[in-house]
Amino acid sequence: MIEETILTKKRFSTLIQETVRKKRLDYMDAILDICEERGLDPADVGKLISPVIKEKLEAECIRANLIKSETGVLPI
Repeated sequence: MIEETILTKKRFSTLIQETVRKKRLDYMDAILDICEERGLDPADVGKLISPVIKEKLEAECIRANLIKSETGVLPI
């Protein structure tokens, strides 16, 4: 039981993927949803986000013009 309450990087990534798939949310919204459900501060979960999720989150933010792309993306 205790193992289920402790969040590891792998468990947190799995939770994010499941939330994105089941609730059809963006990655940012899925992270915030999990934080809200578990009473976590979003500023504290940065270390739990895997590199794969970070890449997907960055791509999502670039598409939404929240951050600038370093490589440039053609509008296709």
